[in-house]
Amino acid sequence: MATVVMRFDFRCPPGNAVAADELYHAALEMAAYSDGRGVDVIGLSEHHNTDDGYLSAPLTVATAMAARTSRAMISIGALLVPLYDPIKLAEDLAILDIVARGRLMVIAGIGYREQEYHALGRDWARRGEQLELSLGVLRQAWLGEPFLYKGQLVTVLPRPYSRPHPLIAVGGNSVLAARRAARLQLPFFPGIDDAALVDAYNDECRRNAYAGGFVMLPNYPSTTYIAEDVEEGWREIGEYMLYDAIAYGAWRHSTRRAYAESFAHDLASLRAEGKYRVLTPAQAAAVVRETGSLHLSPLVGGCPPALGWKSLRLFTDQVVPAL
Repeated sequence: MATVVMRFDFRCPPGNAVAADELYHAALEMAAYSDGRGVDVIGLSEHHNTDDGYLSAPLTVATAMAARTSRAMISIGALLVPLYDPIKLAEDLAILDIVARGRLMVIAGIGYREQEYHALGRDWARRGEQLELSLGVLRQAWLGEPFLYKGQLVTVLPRPYSRPHPLIAVGGNSVLAARRAARLQLPFFPGIDDAALVDAYNDECRRNAYAGGFVMLPNYPSTTYIAEDVEEGWREIGEYMLYDAIAYGAWRHSTRRAYAESFAHDLASLRAEGKYRVLTPAQAAAVVRETGSLHLSPLVGGCPPALGWKSLRLFTDQVVPAL
């Protein structure tokens, strides 16, 4: 079964003519429009302390999108769990899952930008430990019963819509992350297709006698813009895709591995790399049939919403019927 993901991160170049309110309201309208029209998952990301307005409040946006939709899954990935108070996070995610009526998926991560932890007064050195502690608190809190937290009885109500709780997976790109997911008896959703990570996860599941685990690989996603003419499409969206690629690349470091990370430095190298692409509707339908997935980012790089709508309507009007 194919999975079409529509992703928003609201990254917008400094000085861009598109105002933040225009981008956010366009995203809400796109979520409502695409619901039931071929988009299976609406994906949101999280980063803090950036110079281009990257989405820093994914729970807020996810709740708004959940209220405007009724079919698509709402996925937050990665949610930087160590940056949150775990009790407040349990409350907020429970309400979000209620609004979404069980359509919530969370990929819990620790992030890879130390300045985010400094900006929010969190301990970078203990991020892995804090992730594990917080996930334990979330699962305990969602039982809806009083429990001891830091020496005090705490109750989190209402409980989430989902039972026993919303779908939570552990993200990451290392063997350590794979083993952590298995040890916590949670699914593992890495950011890169790597068989060694799958092996590490399965080995740790066996060591922990956990039979219910699974790994979801990203299947080499490419940010896709749909256009009736590929060359014209590149002229329309190329500069925005290139900004997005270079901005992500600026966060590169030795421990970060993700398929979405681009090494392009100009449009020619971006096109050759294949992580950002422009496809005709027929080509997009062929990709879905061949790979089982398609990744749309209609506001990539802070592009004008009109361009995003143009691509999205070609998807709903021509790609979906072709499938």
